[in-house]
Amino acid sequence: MEKNYQLALLYFVHLLIGIDGVADKTEIAALQSIKEKEKIPDQIFKDFTHKITSTPEREIYQFALDHLAKCNVTEKLKVFAILYWLSEVDGRVHTKEIKLLLYSIEDAGIEFNDVVEYAKTKPSIF
Repeated sequence: MEKNYQLALLYFVHLLIGIDGVADKTEIAALQSIKEKEKIPDQIFKDFTHKITSTPEREIYQFALDHLAKCNVTEKLKVFAILYWLSEVDGRVHTKEIKLLLYSIEDAGIEFNDVVEYAKTKPSIF
């Protein structure tokens, strides 16, 4: 996968994990699982973690969208399918997670039903 896909995914995952105000250990473990399963290089992950410590959420969201805009349709669907799966990983889906997911899908120009169909046809990475 391409660097833009990996960064878009990481930024969106970071936002989703923190959106409900509680980043539990299941979600943190999921982030590590994503890094491994998506074969995100250590340097990209290091750059990401450095960037999120000093950047406001609104800018992180914009970084995610900017990187996502450089992805192909399949990569975009995969980003949102992973977010869809991640929203369920802690056993509860918070309203703010749903709002972030729907809002970002709309901003990306993707149809929610396409994300759901993609997620249903692929095995969850969690």
